[in-house]
Amino acid sequence: MARKFFVGGNWKMNGSAAQVETLLSNLNSYSFDASKAEVVVSPVSIHLSHVRSKLNKEIGVAAQNCHSKSSGAYTGEISAEQLKDFGIDWVILGHSERRSLFHETSEIVAEKTKHALEVGVKVILCCGESEQEREAGKTEEVVFQQLKAVSNIVKDWSNIVVAYEPVWAIGTGKVATPQQAQDVHSEIRKWLKTEVSEKASNETRIIYGGSVNGANCESLSTQADIDGFLVGGASLKPEFKDIIASYTKSQ
Repeated sequence: MARKFFVGGNWKMNGSAAQVETLLSNLNSYSFDASKAEVVVSPVSIHLSHVRSKLNKEIGVAAQNCHSKSSGAYTGEISAEQLKDFGIDWVILGHSERRSLFHETSEIVAEKTKHALEVGVKVILCCGESEQEREAGKTEEVVFQQLKAVSNIVKDWSNIVVAYEPVWAIGTGKVATPQQAQDVHSEIRKWLKTEVSEKASNETRIIYGGSVNGANCESLSTQADIDGFLVGGASLKPEFKDIIASYTKSQ
């Protein structure tokens, strides 16, 4: 079964009102085949509703986080129910910046993932190792541990996109070579077959993140198990359209 190419743009904590208007104008001018590629952008929470209302409907909108509870005394948080209420159908969970800065364990990420899926919000589930862990030969051990916490409580992965983002490549300018990325993606796919199901292995999209840009996206997109990208800084630049267009080179 062919997996539709997926490109996510994580704006992180960027974007004034004026900058968001420019981004929206650029995105609405892009042309791509929605039957072959899925595009989702993730603005800061204060802009979510506005972006959803102004963006072309074939482009999805994701929150950068959500809570594992429906409501309550959780100051500063946002629930999956609230996202759904405003037409936000995706959320990024488990990003390394939240794992490190906000001390989110894999179990916390798993609970958030489970709740979001139950509400009907699809999940971009991030995983990845640090430079020290890679040098110690622990890449697979770390990545599988992060994913296992989710598979322990979530059996249906049809609304999960797995984003492999080596921490050493995020915002550093360092990029995993196409073969390095493919090797990890291939192992994740094997892990899905063993730990979740053959269906999940065949159908779950595994995307790469880590200093992806217009210059390196094509060589990465041709790898058999790289089904797209989660893009950081380059999603704020005109070259994002080139990254989206790389679906035409994918296998």
